[in-house]
Amino acid sequence: MKKENVNIAKQGLLVVLVSFFMSFSLMGCAKEILVNSQEQYAEALSSVKPGDTIVLANGEWKDFEIVFTGKGTEKAPITLTAQTKGKVLITGESNLALAGEHLVVSGLVFTNGYTPSDAVISFRAAKPVAEDDYSTVAMHSRVTEVVIDNFSNPERFETDSWVLIYGKHNRVDHSNFTGKRNKGVLMAVRLDTTHSRENHHEIDHNYFGPRDILGSNGGETLRIGTSHFSLSDSFTLVENNYFDRCNGELEIISNKSGSNKFIGNTFFESRGTLTMRHGHGNVIENNVFFGNGKDHTGGIRVINERQTVRNNYMSDLAGYRFGGGLVVMNGVPNSAINRYHQVKNAVIENNTLVNVDHIQLAAGSDKERTATPVDSKFSNNLIVNDDKRNPFTVYDDVSGITFSNNSISAASKELKKGFEVDAAKIAKNDQGMVFDASGTYGASKSLKPVRKQDVGASWFVKSEDRKAFQSGKTVKAGAGQNSIYDAVEQVEDGGVVELAAGDYVEAKTITINKTVTVKAAAGEKVNIEFYKKSLFEVVDGGSLQLEGLAISGASSPDDVGNAVVRTSRYSMLKNYRLELKNCEFTDLDVNRFFNVVSVSKSTLADNILLENVSVKKVTGSVLKLDLESDDYGIYNAEYVTIKNSQFEDVDGPLITYYRGGTDESTFGPHFEMTGSTLKNVGNGSKNKLNASLYLHGVQVTAISNNKWLDSKPVIIEHTVGEPVTSVVDNTFVNTAKLDLQELYSKKTTTAVIKNNTYKK
Repeated sequence: MKKENVNIAKQGLLVVLVSFFMSFSLMGCAKEILVNSQEQYAEALSSVKPGDTIVLANGEWKDFEIVFTGKGTEKAPITLTAQTKGKVLITGESNLALAGEHLVVSGLVFTNGYTPSDAVISFRAAKPVAEDDYSTVAMHSRVTEVVIDNFSNPERFETDSWVLIYGKHNRVDHSNFTGKRNKGVLMAVRLDTTHSRENHHEIDHNYFGPRDILGSNGGETLRIGTSHFSLSDSFTLVENNYFDRCNGELEIISNKSGSNKFIGNTFFESRGTLTMRHGHGNVIENNVFFGNGKDHTGGIRVINERQTVRNNYMSDLAGYRFGGGLVVMNGVPNSAINRYHQVKNAVIENNTLVNVDHIQLAAGSDKERTATPVDSKFSNNLIVNDDKRNPFTVYDDVSGITFSNNSISAASKELKKGFEVDAAKIAKNDQGMVFDASGTYGASKSLKPVRKQDVGASWFVKSEDRKAFQSGKTVKAGAGQNSIYDAVEQVEDGGVVELAAGDYVEAKTITINKTVTVKAAAGEKVNIEFYKKSLFEVVDGGSLQLEGLAISGASSPDDVGNAVVRTSRYSMLKNYRLELKNCEFTDLDVNRFFNVVSVSKSTLADNILLENVSVKKVTGSVLKLDLESDDYGIYNAEYVTIKNSQFEDVDGPLITYYRGGTDESTFGPHFEMTGSTLKNVGNGSKNKLNASLYLHGVQVTAISNNKWLDSKPVIIEHTVGEPVTSVVDNTFVNTAKLDLQELYSKKTTTAVIKNNTYKK
C-alpha cells in the first residue's frame, strides 16, 4: 500500500475513534434530573447538556409555560419527559415551546386548561429576527407520546392551534389529540419563513380523536402551509395516523403546499375530505376512508397540479359536492394564489370506491371557476355500488381527463370511454374490504388500514365523552316545588329523571350540565309551571331530552326574554343535543317575546328534535336560532327536525334559522319538517320578518306533508354554495305562497318545489 494511502486510512480511523470516544463521553456523562417545581425546571435547563434528561415529577403542573431549549446531538438528544408517562398533567394556562436541535419531549398530558398563546405546542420559542437566525426554531426534534385532551380556549371562536410545527426535520408521533372545540386548526405546519420551508417533517402514528362540528370555517384537523406560501415545497410526510370522527369542517386535512405525502392514514366516520387546497406535486397513497354511511363523510378533493391519488380505499361515503368521495375541481383562470388553481397532470389510479354516493368531476364550475381539468389520467380504478347506481356527476367539460381501464358497477351516460361494467373479479379480504382478485383494478389486496389501537400513546385510553340519552340510571321524583331541580342535581350523566303524576312548580332555573332526560312516568300526566326566566338552561357539557310533559308559562315573570329552554349566555365549547318529544307547551305569552327555545351566541346544537309536540299561545318563536347574524358563516344548530307536531297562535315565526355570509367551509345548517300543522303562525305585530318559517342560508331543507292555516308565508333565502331544497306535498290555506329568494350571485340554485296546494 502506498504511503499516502496508509496516512489517509490512519486519519480516517482517527476520526472514527475520536467520534466514538466523544459520543461515549457524552453518553457517559449524561444526567437524569428529576424536578419538582418550575423553578427547579428552569435551573436544570440552564445547565443541560447533550444526552441529559429532565424529568418532570408526577402530579399537576399548573400555569406552566414551558420553554425547552438546548442543542443535543443525533446520538445524544436532550430529553424532557414525565416521571411516569400519563401522570404528569399540564393544566391551567400552559403551553410548550421548543427551540434548538435534537430535542425530545415525551409522556406529558395537557388537560383542564388552555394555551395563553397561539399554540399549546410550538416548535418555535420566538419569531426569528433574521432569515439566517435558526436559534428560535426547533430542528431535528421530536414530540412523542404526548396527549392534548380537551385543552380548549373557553371562548368558542377565540382562535388557537394545538401544535404548530416550524423549523426542519421535526417529528410528531404516537400522540393523542382529542376534543379540540374552539376555532383554529388543530395541527399546522408553518412555512412563513425560510427556516421552515422544505422542512421534511414527519407526522405519524398519531390519534386525532373526535372533533365536534364547529359550525364555522377554522375547524381543520391538519393543515400544511397557507395559501400565501402554497407554491413552496414542504416535503412533509403524514403517515399511519388515525382520524376518528374529525368533523370540524369541510377540510379534515387542508394541504396548502407542495411535495407532501399522505400515506397509510385511516379516516373513520369523518365529515369532510383530505383536500389538496393549494400546492403542487403531492402524493395521496394507501389511505383508507370508512364512512359507514354517515352524513357528509368524504374522501379526497383534488385541486392544483401534479397531484397523485393512488391505491386508496374509500367505502360508504355519503358526502356530496365539495365533500364527496372523490372530487376533482374546476379552477380559476390565472388564479390568484388564494383561489383555485386549475387541475393539471393529475394521476388518479388504482383506487377502490365502494358504495361511494358521489364522485364529482369539474366540481365548483361557475362564472369564476371555469378552468376545467387538463392533461390528467383516471385509470385502473374499481368503483362498486351495491345498488348499481352510477356515482358520477360531471359539472363541466372533462375532455382533459383520460379515462382508461376502470371497472364500474353501472355505466355512466356522460362517461362512456374507459369504463367496463363489472370487469373486476370481486372478492373480500378478512377485514371485509373489497378488492379485485385479478389485481387489475383498484387498490391492492394487501392494503390494510392502520387501526385505532395501533396509534397514539399506548398508555392513554381513547375514551368517549358523550353519553346517549337514557343510558344511565333512573331517579324518580314526585310532585312538589323544585323537585325536578333536586332530581336533576342527583341524576348521573346519561340518566333519567322520571316524574310521577301531578303538578310541579319550579322556582329555580334547572341547569343542565350533563346528558339528562326528564320524562313523565308511563301513562301519567305531568304539569309543570315555572317562575324564572327559563325553566331549563343548557350549559357546557349538557344535553336535554324532555318527554311526555305539559309545560305552562302562565306563572312566569312578566319581563322580556323568557324561554322554556335556553342555552348558556356564555360561549359553549361542547355541542349540545335537545329533544322535545310528546310534550305540550302553553301560555307562553306573559311578555312580548316568549320563546320555547332560545339560544345565545357561540353555542351550537348538534341536533334539535321536536316530535309529537303541541305548542299554543306564544308571543315569540318556537325555535329562535338567529343569534349568529354577523355573516361570518356561523350558525346555532347543525340539524333541526320537526315531526308530527302542532303549532297554534305563535306570534313570531315558528323558526328563525340563520346562517350568514358566503363561506363554503361548512355543511349545515339542515332543516326538516314533516307531518305538522301551523295555524295562525307569524301574524304577531312584532314579527318584522312576516314569515311563519324563516330560513336564511340553510344548506339542506326538506319540507313535506305539512299544513298551513291562516299563517304568514315560508321565506327561504339561498345565500351560498348549492343548497338542497325540497318543498313538496304541502297544503297552504289562506297563506301566501312560498317566497324563495336566490341571493347567491355566483350560481343560481335549483330547488324542488312541487305538489303544493294553495287554498283560500
